[in-house]
Amino acid sequence: MFVDEAILELQAGSGGNGCMAFRREKYVEMGGPFGGNGGHGANIIFKVDEGLNTLIDLRYKKLYKADNGEHGQGKGMHGKNAKDLIIKVPLGTVITNMETNLIIADLVEKDDEVVVAHGGRGGRGNMAFATHSNPAPAYCENGEPGEVLKVKVELKLLADVGLVGLPSVGKSTIISKISAAKPKIAAYHFTTLKPNLGVVRASNNRSYVVADLPGLIEGASLGEGLGDKFLKHIERTRVIAHVIDISGIEGRNPYDDYVTINKELEAFNKKIMDKPQIVIANKMDMPESNKNLEEFKKKVDVPIYPISAIDGKGLDKVIEALADMLDKIKKEPLFDIKEKSHVVYKYEDKKDFKIFKEKDGFRVKGEKIEKLLRMTWFASDETYRRFSNQLKKMGIEDELRNMGAKNGDMIYILDYEFEYRE
Repeated sequence: MFVDEAILELQAGSGGNGCMAFRREKYVEMGGPFGGNGGHGANIIFKVDEGLNTLIDLRYKKLYKADNGEHGQGKGMHGKNAKDLIIKVPLGTVITNMETNLIIADLVEKDDEVVVAHGGRGGRGNMAFATHSNPAPAYCENGEPGEVLKVKVELKLLADVGLVGLPSVGKSTIISKISAAKPKIAAYHFTTLKPNLGVVRASNNRSYVVADLPGLIEGASLGEGLGDKFLKHIERTRVIAHVIDISGIEGRNPYDDYVTINKELEAFNKKIMDKPQIVIANKMDMPESNKNLEEFKKKVDVPIYPISAIDGKGLDKVIEALADMLDKIKKEPLFDIKEKSHVVYKYEDKKDFKIFKEKDGFRVKGEKIEKLLRMTWFASDETYRRFSNQLKKMGIEDELRNMGAKNGDMIYILDYEFEYRE
């Protein structure tokens, strides 16, 4: 089964908790803190596997959850880092963040890999917090939560030439003649149900990849037929080869077919129309073909190659013409490098939190403060004092005071409740 799209939920591993421990050996004077750090949570990595050509392995498993790092232990022992979770995908896989709609990665090279969801760092044990002013800290950190993402994984085939056209115009027959691909071909009305790839050999040891795409119909870009599911595979191709039934045996005008397909390509993605095109006029062995070809040439200003796919006539010229065109066309990335790289958020205002008034107090929201809260282990008075000092440094305490906070007001952060005191 050919599967070229999947929606996945990813949960990277959280870091292990730090440990709070002290040396208590009889002969160790001033033993001090002895708690180790937690291990790093597992990342979720997407990696290219050249042996795959479909996303079927991702179809039935919607949630990928990576392992958490091990907790730190006493005697200064650090927790073990979790082993990264690797998801194998075929060449040409595009990964998109569903929340931001930004491209995370476009995997087009052998052994390409990318960390899509980052695991959390391990929490620090109390050994890490020892200072001259506080040589025996009685607090540690919880591990950082791993990233949680919902992503769309799409396969956009890596092909140099895309064969496009209406159903039953001979695309599958052509690719079976010019390459070793063996698509299903029928002597009755039949359309390809999945893209087929074939490697074509030309003169001077040149080779390129051709994709036979399922037949398009009018309205394909809007979801009619199967075309909307496969139009995305034409986006990577460097040359578009229109396969036209020049005989008109189905009662259609060949030029109208050409116009229909171009309209659907433009409606799906206007950039596709910037790609070089050729027309492969198929079924030249039929009675009306020569007459229709002359009329077609008067209306179309692209290279036209008459062939008869059923007996292979004219295909050698098509093979060489495509190879010559590809020699002159540079391979370009499908996405701008800015889209492929991670997004860097810059805050011009140092205040990266928001405070909202509620009936009996205030709610504080912000990525930094919420992460800080999750990583704080409230095990001692010293821990509370440290957390309070961090709120003060962030400016949250001053902001609450400016908003009219009074003793006894409730302060809500995530699921935690604190009482405001001056």
